[in-house]
Amino acid sequence: MKKIVAFGEIMLRLAPPGFQRFTQARSFDVIYGGGEANVAVSVANYGLPVEYITRLPKNDIGDACLNFIRQYGVGTSHIVRGGARLGIYFLETGAVQRGSKVIYDRAGSALATIEPGMVDWDAAFEGAGWFHWTGITPAISESAAAVCLEGVKAAKKAGVTISCDLNYRSKLWKWGKHPGEVMEELVSYTDIAIGNEEDAAKVFGIHAPEVDVTQGNIEAEAYVYVCNKLKERFANLKTIAITLRGSLSASHNTWSAILWDNGEVFTTPTYDITHIVDRVGGGDSFMGGLIHGLLTYENKQDAINFAVAASALKHTIKGDFNLVSVAEVEKLMGGDASGRVSR
Repeated sequence: MKKIVAFGEIMLRLAPPGFQRFTQARSFDVIYGGGEANVAVSVANYGLPVEYITRLPKNDIGDACLNFIRQYGVGTSHIVRGGARLGIYFLETGAVQRGSKVIYDRAGSALATIEPGMVDWDAAFEGAGWFHWTGITPAISESAAAVCLEGVKAAKKAGVTISCDLNYRSKLWKWGKHPGEVMEELVSYTDIAIGNEEDAAKVFGIHAPEVDVTQGNIEAEAYVYVCNKLKERFANLKTIAITLRGSLSASHNTWSAILWDNGEVFTTPTYDITHIVDRVGGGDSFMGGLIHGLLTYENKQDAINFAVAASALKHTIKGDFNLVSVAEVEKLMGGDASGRVSR
């Protein structure tokens, strides 16, 4: 099978233990994570060959991050070394009616200061069949946006499938351009796009009619309209998926998705996730599951069902990465949500 290539920033994640608030913290749990790296680890867990591209500083923290990625079987041979520092994000995990909080500390990071020409895209795409990027990368800095566009153009030239997660991050788009202005060209090269129930509205002004995401009741039919509007705007898009999260509280969400594929619509079962362990990386785990599903199953219904089951399981796992196997996902797909001990 041809390899999957993912590009973006991985960060040091610092989180107070348990459900402590930042003001209570006297220590932080340390791991690494980031949207595109999360996708890379997911597909590696499913046995697919994957190469992750980023820029890491030449210091011990950069080395530690590199080793962290490698332990999951992700290829790192095209990672660029340089820059002053690794980006950081602080996570305060919410509970019940108190939502989670994220504070970014990534200005001037190695990836934020990456420049066109630093990545050997021709070498990266040798033997590749898929390229994944997200809307987080162009939000980081103008130069990161330029390198992301460089990668998308190189992927198109190499004839690989291009996927993106729209991934709107209001706290990152600070360098002078509106997200839609930057994302327009990037998405125009893209074959497969995913987003959550708000991304298309925040990035492109495409709103699902009569939907209030804060009420916990997300109707799939409303998002068929969003998919059709995205297709009208981006002729190259062949497949669009939208995750549908009903937020009853920080600890209790409903979770489902729709898949629009060349005009045909597929919906999934809705999972009632009543005791969320960690919802960070939920969309990334969905994307990883969708890549696996589209490459593995002939049936598009099975592909989207795999993606939503995989991402439902991610809510039970601490950290950014979705550390589940194909067998575990297929068990949930088959209707076994009992959580019984496997002996």
